[in-house]
Amino acid sequence: MVSNINQLLVQAQAAYDAADWSSLIQYLQQLILGVDSEHPEIIKNREYLLRLALSILEIGDFQQRWEITKVLTHLGNIAIPPLIDILEDEDADEELRWYAARTLGEFQHPEAIAPLIELLKTDEDEELKAIAARALGQMGTVAIAALSELLLDEDTRLLAVRSLCCIRQPETVTPLLSVIQDPQAAIRAAAIEALSSFDDERVPPVLLNALDDVAATVRRAAVLGLSFRPDLHQALDLVRILQPKLYDFNLEVCCAAAVSLSRMGSDDAAKYLFDLLISPQTPIKLQLETIRALSWVETPRSLEYLQTALNQSASETFWQEIVTVLGRVQKPQLTTPAAEILLQILRSQHPVTEIANVKSAIALSLGQLGKMQAIELLISLLADHNASVRLHAIAALKNLDGEAAHQKLQQLANNATLTPDLQQGIAIALAE
Repeated sequence: MVSNINQLLVQAQAAYDAADWSSLIQYLQQLILGVDSEHPEIIKNREYLLRLALSILEIGDFQQRWEITKVLTHLGNIAIPPLIDILEDEDADEELRWYAARTLGEFQHPEAIAPLIELLKTDEDEELKAIAARALGQMGTVAIAALSELLLDEDTRLLAVRSLCCIRQPETVTPLLSVIQDPQAAIRAAAIEALSSFDDERVPPVLLNALDDVAATVRRAAVLGLSFRPDLHQALDLVRILQPKLYDFNLEVCCAAAVSLSRMGSDDAAKYLFDLLISPQTPIKLQLETIRALSWVETPRSLEYLQTALNQSASETFWQEIVTVLGRVQKPQLTTPAAEILLQILRSQHPVTEIANVKSAIALSLGQLGKMQAIELLISLLADHNASVRLHAIAALKNLDGEAAHQKLQQLANNATLTPDLQQGIAIALAE
């Protein structure tokens, strides 16, 4: 082991002398990541290895700097002081300082907090301040006290909130609650979003209150935050409370409300979504989001609503989205009804059967659902005049019971009563 380490040290020095940074990175990775970090030879040469690693950080390109940061973090706390020196050097390359800040966050060491905090307070580079905020967030609970102090300063409050949002520890709830009435909408929205991930009795009232915030970003954060609390669905009557947000002045809030209601998983929520879907005033973007939301509700009634909406609409985009989401149904007891809806479309004279793109989507969805009752109609699509429809039908047949589908195709291959188009389609499918 000692001879191997010494050989790698010689090779590393040779690579350094030749300015072969890629090879130097490989040797350092072998020395620091591939050997026990507490090996006496590694401990003895740790400062030397640090100097080599820092040389790459200072001179290397973006990718080389990215790779060497992993080496620096494995060297341990010995790397913190020189990284702080780089961070505090205002004349240093901006990208170099960026990497120093990012790497300091990986250490999660109290010694790195003060320089990162100071940078947030004094530096004018917004991108560098953002990475420093993220680094503080990576440090976890050790940085909460310092970040809480930054909440008192209007100039650093937003970055401090964003850092606290990254920590995701219960200790951040109290400081985040202190800024939910902040004049800056961005701060309120970030705090609401972060608070939504905590099972704390103080949070639901805050989310409910934020539903009526003057800022759409805050309302949207509150709507999505409540979607993560389906356990409070009945206690807070969330379906009734969220329903008005389907008609918010802001379209993004409306879309968020559709998603949130889908997570409640109730027929009441599905009914509200259906009413929105069939309203002629509903924008197409919101309609598509509502179609997806209805599929996520995953109840028999929600599938019925999708079928009804499909029969009432005259929009190709609308039709295609419905047949697509039906193929993504995952609840076992609903995959058969979903497949039956798609098969009924093909059996009927619905206008959708005249549109190649939608027929291809139906074939794809039937293949995803994997129900053998689809085999006959999928085979009939092999005679379609559109090549894309035929290819999607073949792909769908492969997703069913492959052996059974192959046997069925072989039986039909010798049937002289079939149309020439279907015979040709079956021959192609068998070749596939």
